[in-house]
Amino acid sequence: MSRIGKKPVVVPAGVTAKVDGQLVSVKGAKGQLEFLVPEDVSVVHQDNAIKVDPRNDSKRARALGTSRARVNNLVIGVTAGFEKKLEITGVGYRAAVQGKVLQLALGYSHDVNYPIPAGIAIATPKPTEIMISGIDKQQVGQVAAEIRALRGPEPYKGKGVKYANEFIFRKEGKKK
Repeated sequence: MSRIGKKPVVVPAGVTAKVDGQLVSVKGAKGQLEFLVPEDVSVVHQDNAIKVDPRNDSKRARALGTSRARVNNLVIGVTAGFEKKLEITGVGYRAAVQGKVLQLALGYSHDVNYPIPAGIAIATPKPTEIMISGIDKQQVGQVAAEIRALRGPEPYKGKGVKYANEFIFRKEGKKK
């Protein structure tokens, strides 16, 4: 396990954590999340911290130190939540939220309607910005990836949907 994988996850005030066998439940101000830790890893709740350790010295058990990161993401999710920002580039490309549907104009002959899943909040502060937020890091990232996949950025003009911090490697066009 890595050095970070050996550190215990501190449970802050206002958050209740419960370990029932291999199931870790965390409840906080924003909601409740659960994670089933793999059998190769032991999980113990003591002194306002959750400790994750491998049960044996096998390669698989040591590799599952990522379970510590997953438990940490539960704690962060119920306290602060997670957020991803997408940017839309292109003439006429825009986004708008209407009820439980994200409506996207991405240069196709029709508008693309993306149903917003439960547990996710999507806001469009500008027509060319999409803010995705929620308490489950995996779900927020998955929704952001699905929206980006509707029209990924292309390398010549940079048109499409991209992450806010993403760098698009630009190519030079054909010369005469």
